[in-house]
Amino acid sequence: METIRLRTPFEVGDIPLAEYPRPQFERNSYLTLNGKWDYAILRKSESFNGEYQGQILVPYSPESLLSGVGENVAVTPEDKLLYRRSFDVPADFIKTHTVINFGAVDFWCRVTLNGATVGEHSGGYMPFSMDISDKIVPGVNVIELEVTDPSDTSYHTHAKQAVKRGGIWYTPQSGIWQSVWIESMPAAYLKDVHIVPDIDKNVVKLSFKKSQDLPVEVLILDSPEGTTELASAICAGDEIEIPFENYELWCPENPKLYGLAFKIGEDVVRSYFGMRKFSWVVDGKGFKRMGLNNKPYFMSGVLDQGYWSDGMLTPPSNAALEYDVKLVKSMGFNMIRKHIKIEPLRWYYHCDKEGILVWQDMVTGGTKYNMLYIGVLAFVGIHIKDNTERAYKRLARADKEGRDEFEREVDITMDYLKNCVGLCTWVPFNEGWGQFDSVRITNHMKEVDPTRLIDSVSGWNDQGKDTSDTKSQHIYFRPITVPRFEKRCRVLSEFGGYSLKTEGHVFSPGKSFGYRVYKKPEALEKAFKKLYEKRIIPNVARGLSATVYTQVSDVEEEINGLVTYDRAVTKLPIDMVRKLNEQLVIKD
Repeated sequence: METIRLRTPFEVGDIPLAEYPRPQFERNSYLTLNGKWDYAILRKSESFNGEYQGQILVPYSPESLLSGVGENVAVTPEDKLLYRRSFDVPADFIKTHTVINFGAVDFWCRVTLNGATVGEHSGGYMPFSMDISDKIVPGVNVIELEVTDPSDTSYHTHAKQAVKRGGIWYTPQSGIWQSVWIESMPAAYLKDVHIVPDIDKNVVKLSFKKSQDLPVEVLILDSPEGTTELASAICAGDEIEIPFENYELWCPENPKLYGLAFKIGEDVVRSYFGMRKFSWVVDGKGFKRMGLNNKPYFMSGVLDQGYWSDGMLTPPSNAALEYDVKLVKSMGFNMIRKHIKIEPLRWYYHCDKEGILVWQDMVTGGTKYNMLYIGVLAFVGIHIKDNTERAYKRLARADKEGRDEFEREVDITMDYLKNCVGLCTWVPFNEGWGQFDSVRITNHMKEVDPTRLIDSVSGWNDQGKDTSDTKSQHIYFRPITVPRFEKRCRVLSEFGGYSLKTEGHVFSPGKSFGYRVYKKPEALEKAFKKLYEKRIIPNVARGLSATVYTQVSDVEEEINGLVTYDRAVTKLPIDMVRKLNEQLVIKD
């Protein structure tokens, strides 16, 4: 089937995504390794003769258009992908501790610096760091990577990548797909900070991890980039509560962010936070609702796969990340459900800054899915239990190694994103994909992070009224109704998926996928308006607390986006969508 590689309008440059990758924990020490690297793709059984096949633009996967590798390149499960790059390090850059950071490498990699092995890592969506203090040198350094990727041929996390792509499953990609960068710190430095605002007590709680037991100086500033000091403190131990009065609450209508500066010894780190609270609340009619700042708050969201026509999983630029968030906000949505992907931290920063709530999916794994058990039965109302050996096999989780891996990655994800202001809801499982032990895992997540909400099982295979705070539904092919006599919070975590093929802006002209297909923009607009006016807006008064429309953009054969895959054409009038969203308000 013919496919067309589409370009987005965003400029990439010779050093793409060069902005500091971690706005939630930023220090001045920063050396990006994004840019051109040497690459080679060989069979695993082949010996490497030292000759690379060309250059690749990191952090784009070789399968993507922006990598510059060429047409129809693929790293199969039988292949290995090799990288090499030399780079200069100024002598005054190197301090006591030097670390190399990888946003994500799909899937397994071995890292070598100046001929010495630094370490290995597995997990295609997980960030990781490696200590290179004893291997980096002033002047020229050479870094090399060996990468392999089983894609969806194993139990490992692979999300929506599939060797046999089509429909809702997408072209697999491999290798480095998020930023690579180096930082160097003095002997005493700040390893991590956990920021927890408390609007009930009017304090900001901070927990530190430090390389040495020294005090941390703390400043609260008027904005993330600001210099006006609002409060200060010195933390002699590992935790502190700082009184904070006369602040503005963070919310989508007023996304006020405050700055933080930390100093331990000579190490200085900047961060930011917002004063907000997420909790379950009950409205005046007795409906359980999602709450923001102790009040019922309707979350009107859109599903976001985070794919790009030219970069695939990797955004073309920081401006591209910002574009998607601002487009969603301009349409009046106040929430994005990040679907089975972890974005670069700058994406979450744009959500925090623009005032977008985030529902964060965990990345799915498991072996080949049996559609009977992950879809059909739940679709007709039969929800199987997920905590027995028999259930593990039915739901593609027979491998204990895969279950253990998923639980490790849940903890890594929650720790990585803990300081994102707008992140309000964790979504551990989607539609039965690799689902297992959801009650136990949900309870564990509540213990790890009691400050956020959890949509335990999004869509299918509900485990019962006493095991989840939400009744989470996916409705595409039948009239949308709200369950009666339901004590849990009612959320419509997927719906819509209305499709329109936009000629000249489609990945697969000969084959497309959508839940309802319209041939003209006028017909799509009319149907979308009717859907909200007849099925969504009236159900708010009946207890509906959140909605997630499918989806932000087209992705490959899926043409059900609000915008085309190349971000060139917005399919619905922005003003019309915004006016519909303005009517989604919970009234006591």
